[in-house]
Amino acid sequence: MGRGSPIPPMLRRKIVEQYQKGVSQRKIAKSVKLSSSTVHNIIQRFRESGTISVHKGQGQKTILDLRALSRHCITYRNATVMEITTWAQEYFQKTLSVNTIHCAIRRCWLKLYRSKKKPYLNMIQKRRRFLWAKAHLKWTVAKWKTVLWSDESKFEVLFEKLGDHVIRTEEDKDNPSCYQHSVQKPASLMVWGCRSVCGMGSLHIWKGTINAERYIQVLEQHMLPSRRRLFQGRPCIFQHDNARPHTASLTTSWLCRRRIRVLKWPACSPDLSPIENIWRIIKRKMRQRRPKTVEQLEACIRQEWDNISIPKLEHLVSSVPRRLQTVIKRRGDATQW
Repeated sequence: MGRGSPIPPMLRRKIVEQYQKGVSQRKIAKSVKLSSSTVHNIIQRFRESGTISVHKGQGQKTILDLRALSRHCITYRNATVMEITTWAQEYFQKTLSVNTIHCAIRRCWLKLYRSKKKPYLNMIQKRRRFLWAKAHLKWTVAKWKTVLWSDESKFEVLFEKLGDHVIRTEEDKDNPSCYQHSVQKPASLMVWGCRSVCGMGSLHIWKGTINAERYIQVLEQHMLPSRRRLFQGRPCIFQHDNARPHTASLTTSWLCRRRIRVLKWPACSPDLSPIENIWRIIKRKMRQRRPKTVEQLEACIRQEWDNISIPKLEHLVSSVPRRLQTVIKRRGDATQW
């Protein structure tokens, strides 16, 4: 019997009958498979009132229509608890506190979470993502293993970013140790990397932005050697997103001259690329290690990049068909990947 479930009247009557026959409460609890405290409470109530029924009015009373509250919270998911409280006071015509609404929301099996950040997709982009996923749905995992994935990502020095909350008393609000320090422009690095199911490719780190000329240098110095080392002459497909240096005519003509087959990629689709998961893993490690300087940040990035295992790469690549199915199911909208 689950925790908090009501005890049936027949079972209560059986407990009282055994008690009247002189059976101990411990033996009664063992025979009916209930806790000793539950049996004791039923017998104590029988001693005091002479009845086995539960008194009316026991338990917490529901003062709100939880279904109406749940519908409002789901309709307005970005509303604060204060805004929901204001709506509830007008809707239910009652004086309600924020704590009451907070408890009622939890009773609706709802909870306040930090929302995931996803790129905005308009209808045209969703349509193109949907068609691209349908066109590549027939690709097998073996076909996806021939892809050389590449991408750039920005890494910042986490200067005193210890979180949004601090444990203190009310009087310690102006204590310097309770401040959250911030800087306007934290030191950062741009990182380009490539990888395949065979292993991790080269890593290129620089400061500032990148243009088409500089991107071509990165491809010559890092992508081509990585492709030779990882695929050893076997045919492969190069993947990069639709950033401006990638789609510039200078870059496109260079790829054509080199006869590099490029995978056509839909716009605003980081959730389809397994290398995005690698960046998230490394950034999680950076938050744990907390490098203090740009030099330490670069050293940590290179170390964590080399620590990515082959089974992890295989698992990420094998997830691409499932990602495509999710995109098709959501009609091109953003996915959880």
